[in-house]
Amino acid sequence: MLKIRILLAAPVVAALALSMPAAAKERTVPQSRTEMQLSFAPLVKQVENAVVNVYAERVVERRSIFDGDPFFEEFFGQRMPNRSEKQSSLGSGVIVGTNGIVVTNNHVIEGASDIKIALADGREYESTVVLKDERVDLAVLKIKGDAEFTALPLGDSDAVQVGDLVLAIGNPFGVGQTVTSGIVSALARNQVRAGDFGFFIQTDASINPGNSGGGLINMNGELIGINTAIFSRGGGSNGVGFAIPANLVKTFVASAENGSATFDRPFVGATFDAVTSEVAEALGLDRARGALISQVQAGSPAEKAGMKPGQVVTAVNGIQVEHPDALGYRLTTVGIGGTARITVIADGKEQELTLSLDRAPETTPRDERLIEGRNPFSGAVVANLSPRVAEELRMPTSKTTTGVVVTEVNRGSPAARIGLKPRDIVIELNGTAVDTTETLASLVGEDPSIWRVEIERDGQRIRQFFR
Repeated sequence: MLKIRILLAAPVVAALALSMPAAAKERTVPQSRTEMQLSFAPLVKQVENAVVNVYAERVVERRSIFDGDPFFEEFFGQRMPNRSEKQSSLGSGVIVGTNGIVVTNNHVIEGASDIKIALADGREYESTVVLKDERVDLAVLKIKGDAEFTALPLGDSDAVQVGDLVLAIGNPFGVGQTVTSGIVSALARNQVRAGDFGFFIQTDASINPGNSGGGLINMNGELIGINTAIFSRGGGSNGVGFAIPANLVKTFVASAENGSATFDRPFVGATFDAVTSEVAEALGLDRARGALISQVQAGSPAEKAGMKPGQVVTAVNGIQVEHPDALGYRLTTVGIGGTARITVIADGKEQELTLSLDRAPETTPRDERLIEGRNPFSGAVVANLSPRVAEELRMPTSKTTTGVVVTEVNRGSPAARIGLKPRDIVIELNGTAVDTTETLASLVGEDPSIWRVEIERDGQRIRQFFR
């Protein structure tokens, strides 16, 4: 907010503030009682029509308590019928394109068969899903129709500072559009939720159930984050909310507008660990920060860039990297096809490397197939493992990138009964190494008296015997 010597009416001050370029403003604290009484109303009026309600309807199958029970299925001569019912969920979204492009959280619309968008003025529209990704918990919707909509500009979330004033807009508890104010409490937060994305803006602006997918707005009327999660003991707001940064939203929307069927993140071919205080001291770092390179895959972009185990990545394109999750975020926002300047430290010396970012390669054709017949793998869908398949299954790509991996297990099948799970890597069957799906399909055609199976799960070897 501007420091102004001549006192003006609140709406005039707000209008002046909104019209000033971001670079021309200096952050100041309120200097008088009059400045403390200024209003957010002009800003809310500017952005409110771009924040929408998202109504998602899904069909849920309620399983019978006897479903899958062999005794009851044999007794009745058929499977017990299941019930289907409709469930509705409510969330929020933000219009980021005048043509009706809406961004929300994936968990708001996951599994939905019908999605409606309701504007603040009461208008409702059907919508379609353009792109969604559960890993980053984002989804892009397209409002059906040719109308022109009010859209929020996407701000630069890297320009956000702790202490900045923000507004959170959404539809908490389904009561209707609600605006709350607060500040940015912290940046680059990770370990907020289960999953492989960990880079959030933290705010004390009240965020409650129903706010998911709503907008976190700065004082320039720009979207700087998509509200997505809260820390709460009782389900309500305790002043600790989290938003997905706008720079990731930009990359995600661009991928959707380019017609991508999936949201691909750059393949590095290395694994990273957090830098502990002990590691920092051993490496001569002033504090525990960055991402420690633990493994590098041969022939990967990481190896070609000169990255080596033992180095610590401290910055990407000159922006500090706080932890491994922050490194993943920075590379993702650079995007597929880009080039990143990676700053690494090793032996007390700082070095800058150039890393080319591309999709994970499918070095071996996946040849995905369903295993059938009288064998322990019956009912399992398997594929040839490659960096591309490993990335899709969220598996580490620096250690095992060849062989055969289980991608799906049909419920109630022999494979499910013996405990096979997606991401299991089949190492050996009856003493023969399994290198391709074709090899596995050939081996399961045999009829031994005992099946000897060896798999790898989460880095651990498991051996089992079946009759």
